[in-house]
Amino acid sequence: MPGEITAKLSQLRPGDRTNWTAVMPQVYSELRRLASAHLRREQSGFALQPTELVHETFLRLIRQHRVEWQNRGHFFGVAAQLMHLVLLDWVRRNKRLKRGGPEAVQIDLHDLKSPASPAETGALKEALHHLAQLDPRQAQIVQLRYFRGLTVEETAQELGISEKTVRRDWIMARAWLHAELSDEEHEP
Repeated sequence: MPGEITAKLSQLRPGDRTNWTAVMPQVYSELRRLASAHLRREQSGFALQPTELVHETFLRLIRQHRVEWQNRGHFFGVAAQLMHLVLLDWVRRNKRLKRGGPEAVQIDLHDLKSPASPAETGALKEALHHLAQLDPRQAQIVQLRYFRGLTVEETAQELGISEKTVRRDWIMARAWLHAELSDEEHEP
Protein backbone atom coordinates (compact mmCIF):
# COMPACT_ATOMS: atom_id res chain seq x y z
CA MET A 1 0.00 0.00 0.00
CA PRO A 2 1.79 3.14 -1.17
CA GLY A 3 -0.15 5.39 1.23
CA GLU A 4 0.91 3.32 4.21
CA ILE A 5 4.56 3.29 3.10
CA THR A 6 4.53 7.07 2.57
CA ALA A 7 3.04 7.56 6.06
CA LYS A 8 5.72 5.39 7.66
CA LEU A 9 8.49 7.11 5.68
CA SER A 10 7.32 10.50 6.92
CA GLN A 11 7.82 9.25 10.50
CA LEU A 12 11.43 8.17 9.97
CA ARG A 13 14.04 10.05 11.97
CA PRO A 14 17.81 9.52 12.17
CA GLY A 15 18.61 6.74 14.62
CA ASP A 16 14.96 5.68 14.95
CA ARG A 17 15.32 1.91 14.56
CA THR A 18 11.68 1.14 15.36
CA ASN A 19 10.22 2.92 12.34
CA TRP A 20 12.98 1.68 10.01
CA THR A 21 12.28 -1.86 11.17
CA ALA A 22 8.59 -1.37 10.36
CA VAL A 23 9.35 0.03 6.88
CA MET A 24 11.89 -2.60 5.81
CA PRO A 25 9.49 -5.50 5.15
CA GLN A 26 7.23 -3.23 3.10
CA VAL A 27 9.96 -1.90 0.82
CA TYR A 28 12.24 -4.94 0.64
CA SER A 29 10.75 -6.61 -2.44
CA GLU A 30 10.78 -3.34 -4.39
CA LEU A 31 14.40 -2.66 -3.35
CA ARG A 32 15.31 -6.19 -4.48
CA ARG A 33 13.65 -5.61 -7.86
CA LEU A 34 15.54 -2.33 -8.17
CA ALA A 35 18.82 -4.06 -7.27
CA SER A 36 18.24 -6.80 -9.85
CA ALA A 37 17.59 -4.16 -12.51
CA HIS A 38 20.78 -2.27 -11.58
CA LEU A 39 22.86 -5.44 -11.78
CA ARG A 40 21.33 -6.47 -15.13
CA ARG A 41 22.17 -3.06 -16.64
CA GLU A 42 25.81 -3.23 -15.60
CA GLN A 43 28.16 -4.73 -18.16
CA SER A 44 31.15 -5.39 -15.91
CA GLY A 45 29.72 -8.62 -14.48
CA PHE A 46 29.42 -7.88 -10.78
CA ALA A 47 29.86 -10.83 -8.45
CA LEU A 48 27.45 -8.99 -6.17
CA GLN A 49 24.03 -10.54 -5.58
CA PRO A 50 20.84 -8.44 -5.49
CA THR A 51 20.34 -9.29 -1.81
CA GLU A 52 23.81 -7.98 -0.93
CA LEU A 53 23.16 -4.81 -2.90
CA VAL A 54 19.82 -4.30 -1.11
CA HIS A 55 21.38 -4.79 2.32
CA GLU A 56 24.23 -2.36 1.71
CA THR A 57 21.80 0.16 0.22
CA PHE A 58 19.50 -0.21 3.21
CA LEU A 59 22.40 0.49 5.57
CA ARG A 60 23.10 3.68 3.65
CA LEU A 61 19.42 4.63 3.68
CA ILE A 62 19.36 4.32 7.46
CA ARG A 63 22.34 6.68 7.68
CA GLN A 64 20.61 9.46 5.77
CA HIS A 65 20.31 12.18 8.41
CA ARG A 66 19.42 15.16 6.27
CA VAL A 67 16.67 13.58 4.19
CA GLU A 68 13.03 14.26 4.91
CA TRP A 69 11.22 11.53 3.03
CA GLN A 70 8.51 13.17 0.93
CA ASN A 71 6.87 10.05 -0.45
CA ARG A 72 7.41 6.55 -1.73
CA GLY A 73 8.84 7.77 -5.06
CA HIS A 74 11.36 10.00 -3.30
CA PHE A 75 12.48 7.08 -1.12
CA PHE A 76 13.02 4.74 -4.06
CA GLY A 77 14.75 7.50 -6.05
CA VAL A 78 17.27 8.00 -3.26
CA ALA A 79 17.61 4.21 -2.93
CA ALA A 80 18.42 3.94 -6.65
CA GLN A 81 21.12 6.61 -6.34
CA LEU A 82 22.61 4.86 -3.32
CA MET A 83 22.63 1.53 -5.17
CA HIS A 84 24.64 3.19 -7.91
CA LEU A 85 27.12 4.47 -5.29
CA VAL A 86 27.36 1.01 -3.71
CA LEU A 87 28.26 -0.44 -7.11
CA LEU A 88 30.86 2.29 -7.68
CA ASP A 89 32.41 1.57 -4.28
CA TRP A 90 32.44 -2.13 -5.10
CA VAL A 91 34.33 -1.45 -8.36
CA ARG A 92 36.83 0.82 -6.56
CA ARG A 93 37.42 -1.74 -3.83
CA ASN A 94 38.00 -4.54 -6.35
CA LYS A 95 40.45 -2.39 -8.32
CA ARG A 96 42.30 -1.64 -5.08
CA LEU A 97 42.43 -5.37 -4.26
CA LYS A 98 43.84 -6.12 -7.73
CA ARG A 99 46.63 -3.63 -6.96
CA GLY A 100 47.46 -5.52 -3.78
CA GLY A 101 45.39 -3.57 -1.26
CA PRO A 102 44.01 -5.10 1.94
CA GLU A 103 41.39 -7.76 1.54
CA ALA A 104 38.16 -7.67 3.50
CA VAL A 105 36.88 -10.66 5.42
CA GLN A 106 34.03 -12.25 3.48
CA ILE A 107 31.63 -14.45 5.40
CA ASP A 108 28.54 -15.86 3.75
CA LEU A 109 25.77 -15.53 6.32
CA HIS A 110 23.24 -16.74 3.75
CA ASP A 111 24.70 -20.24 3.62
CA LEU A 112 24.29 -21.37 7.21
CA LYS A 113 26.11 -24.64 6.58
CA SER A 114 29.34 -23.19 5.15
CA PRO A 115 32.21 -23.62 7.60
CA ALA A 116 34.17 -20.46 8.31
CA SER A 117 37.93 -20.41 8.77
CA PRO A 118 39.28 -19.53 12.22
CA ALA A 119 40.14 -16.02 10.97
CA GLU A 120 36.63 -15.53 9.60
CA THR A 121 35.05 -16.89 12.78
CA GLY A 122 37.19 -14.53 14.89
CA ALA A 123 36.26 -11.53 12.75
CA LEU A 124 32.58 -12.48 12.91
CA LYS A 125 32.66 -12.90 16.69
CA GLU A 126 34.31 -9.49 17.09
CA ALA A 127 31.67 -7.91 14.82
CA LEU A 128 28.94 -9.71 16.78
CA HIS A 129 30.31 -8.20 19.98
CA HIS A 130 29.86 -4.72 18.43
CA LEU A 131 26.38 -5.64 17.18
CA ALA A 132 25.40 -6.89 20.65
CA GLN A 133 26.18 -3.44 22.04
CA LEU A 134 23.88 -1.85 19.44
CA ASP A 135 21.14 -4.48 19.24
CA PRO A 136 21.45 -7.49 21.56
CA ARG A 137 18.48 -9.34 20.02
CA GLN A 138 19.93 -9.16 16.50
CA ALA A 139 23.24 -10.52 17.83
CA GLN A 140 21.39 -13.38 19.53
CA ILE A 141 19.57 -14.18 16.31
CA VAL A 142 22.86 -14.39 14.39
CA GLN A 143 24.34 -16.63 17.07
CA LEU A 144 21.33 -18.94 17.02
CA ARG A 145 20.94 -19.03 13.24
CA TYR A 146 24.60 -19.06 12.12
CA PHE A 147 26.49 -20.77 14.91
CA ARG A 148 23.79 -23.11 16.20
CA GLY A 149 22.06 -23.65 12.86
CA LEU A 150 18.53 -23.06 14.15
CA THR A 151 15.68 -22.40 11.74
CA VAL A 152 13.63 -19.20 11.84
CA GLU A 153 10.89 -21.08 13.68
CA GLU A 154 13.29 -22.55 16.26
CA THR A 155 14.93 -19.15 16.79
CA ALA A 156 11.56 -17.49 17.33
CA GLN A 157 10.61 -20.14 19.87
CA GLU A 158 13.97 -19.90 21.66
CA LEU A 159 13.71 -16.10 22.00
CA GLY A 160 9.96 -15.94 22.55
CA ILE A 161 9.36 -13.61 19.59
CA SER A 162 7.47 -13.90 16.32
CA GLU A 163 8.95 -15.51 13.21
CA LYS A 164 8.34 -12.23 11.36
CA THR A 165 10.53 -10.41 13.91
CA VAL A 166 13.25 -13.05 13.54
CA ARG A 167 13.21 -12.68 9.73
CA ARG A 168 13.31 -8.88 9.89
CA ASP A 169 16.12 -8.79 12.47
CA TRP A 170 18.04 -11.48 10.57
CA ILE A 171 17.98 -9.29 7.43
CA MET A 172 19.08 -6.22 9.37
CA ALA A 173 21.81 -8.08 11.27
CA ARG A 174 23.26 -9.65 8.11
CA ALA A 175 23.33 -6.28 6.38
CA TRP A 176 25.01 -4.64 9.36
CA LEU A 177 27.58 -7.46 9.67
CA HIS A 178 28.29 -7.35 5.95
CA ALA A 179 29.13 -3.65 6.23
CA GLU A 180 31.10 -4.15 9.45
CA LEU A 181 33.21 -6.94 7.95
CA SER A 182 33.95 -5.11 4.70
CA ASP A 183 36.60 -2.44 4.34
CA GLU A 184 34.65 -0.08 2.15
CA GLU A 185 33.53 3.40 3.04
CA HIS A 186 29.93 3.45 4.21
CA GLU A 187 28.98 7.06 3.74
CA PRO A 188 27.96 8.06 0.20
